[in-house]
Amino acid sequence: QVQLVESGGGLVQPGGSLRLSCAASGSNFNSYHMGWSRQAPGKQRELVAFITAGGSTNYADSVKGRFTISRDNAKNTVYLQMNSLKPEDTAVYYCNARVGSTLSYAGWGQGTQVTVSS
Repeated sequence: QVQLVESGGGLVQPGGSLRLSCAASGSNFNSYHMGWSRQAPGKQRELVAFITAGGSTNYADSVKGRFTISRDNAKNTVYLQMNSLKPEDTAVYYCNARVGSTLSYAGWGQGTQVTVSS
């Protein structure tokens, strides 16, 4: 298991930007595949961005072109840059780590609230 701590959430106006960070404890961070998921009230949790240990990325269609996931292995940190935010992006955002070819979950963060509202 890996401990994950998110930060960077908050209140932002539509069209604005936020950058979320997720710091991981322990070693072997560069072997984890990292993801950002979100859950809005009354909705299921959905994966919005994913970055493999090798640096390949994938995005949900709803955020493609607006969100960017990146990682800094020297800092054991994964980021989610969110631009052109919309009210429908409002949710609790969770960081998660997966390992191996089976993509088994190795840890989840506690979540950080993002609210997009004027």
